[in-house]
Amino acid sequence: MRKYMLLFFGCLAFHVAGTWSLPLMDRDEPRFAEASREMLERGDYIVPYFNNQFRFDKPPLTYWCQAASFRVLGEDDFAARLPTAIAAALVAVLLLEWGTRIRNERAGWWAAIVFTLALQTFVHGKAAVADMWLVLFFTLAHRSGWELLFQHPKRRIFWWIFYVSLAFGFLAKGPVAWTPLLTVAVVKPFYPEKRLSARFRFAPGLALMLVIVCVWAVPALARTHGDFFRIGILHHVVGRSFSVMEGHGASSPLMYLVLLPFYFAAVFVSFFPWSIKLPALWTELRSNRDASDTFLITGTLIVFGIFTLVKTKLPHYTLPAFPLLALLVARRFDSLRLSRRLVISTAIVYVGVALFVTPSLRRFFPSYILARESRGDLKPEMEFGAIDYNEPSLVWYFRDRVRGFMTTLKAKDAVSYMAKPGERFIVLPSKTAAVVFPDPEPSWRRHRVTGFNVAKGQRVDLTLFLKPQ
Repeated sequence: MRKYMLLFFGCLAFHVAGTWSLPLMDRDEPRFAEASREMLERGDYIVPYFNNQFRFDKPPLTYWCQAASFRVLGEDDFAARLPTAIAAALVAVLLLEWGTRIRNERAGWWAAIVFTLALQTFVHGKAAVADMWLVLFFTLAHRSGWELLFQHPKRRIFWWIFYVSLAFGFLAKGPVAWTPLLTVAVVKPFYPEKRLSARFRFAPGLALMLVIVCVWAVPALARTHGDFFRIGILHHVVGRSFSVMEGHGASSPLMYLVLLPFYFAAVFVSFFPWSIKLPALWTELRSNRDASDTFLITGTLIVFGIFTLVKTKLPHYTLPAFPLLALLVARRFDSLRLSRRLVISTAIVYVGVALFVTPSLRRFFPSYILARESRGDLKPEMEFGAIDYNEPSLVWYFRDRVRGFMTTLKAKDAVSYMAKPGERFIVLPSKTAAVVFPDPEPSWRRHRVTGFNVAKGQRVDLTLFLKPQ
């Protein structure tokens, strides 16, 4: 138990390092964090809201975890990211246990290290999003599925873990969490034992999984009149498969064909520094593999295959396969010549970036800087609007002081909005501000900042006009 605790707290410290110094990054991080805050404000843990509007993008597990973190630690960037770091550390602990079971303790340690120090894990282990919770339950489902397939367990605990993990994986990020079922379905025919189906007990297992999901899904669907399914599943899940979401992916048939090998190329960056071992791993697996290798390879290829066919593409979509890939590498730590020097140097670089580089980046986050500079003028009862810059980070950082919600405006509505009674403020590009408000009221407070809009990849120059009582 001591080694698992040591690994957990070591990985937790690694992942939280620097999370307090880098503002939440548009657009996903502030969307999750703000939805979790509004969940607490409303006392509604069924239907998530962002900026007082339904948020159907993801199921509720991440919001629940962030809301719990906010309840204990307060509503800030660190508390929003802490649940992700916990999930990433738990994945490492799980890999230590599974690697020990699948080969030996040294392989278990290497599996945990390889996963933790992969570049994509370093990035997403610090992000206030849903991916790491999906990775945790995806890995746990594969771990228990492997046990049921190959180890003839006498206890039913692995049966329970398998189906409960599938359910909680869905609550983290939707149907993609059910791909371990595909892994089992593909591998199972090659091991036709008579009692295999009896060990999995698919009918009651799938029923258990659906019951757990439905405890949340039924009231969510009822309260939203089915919109959570139509928008959350049909649009955000199915829609990503057949169309490009938010400009990420192939916008034409030709580009779709060009991007088919995207993930097989991207893994050499995302899985760095261990990606340098992948060619040697591939060569060895072609000539020498066992049933466990086949299981891990199948799970990995299913993830890569699914997202290769999906039109919307982002580098982190294949992150759930990284624990399986880490185990494949770790099982051959001797032949692949994994070195402690590489581990130490990589960890030092990552921690150095987290602690000493990220604080210098704060000045490029305009919503964060603008909220900080205007903080003394803000009051809880104020309303606020935005023109041509309505990034989620505005809502997250300004609602730390203001109870109202952001109103998205057009330039022609700015004057009438500020003329309304009551204290209020408006955020807009400085060029637009010079045109719309050439002679602002002398009593108005004015704040101006420059920065970088990460979501659009462009510099911004923003002005805030605040009308006091």
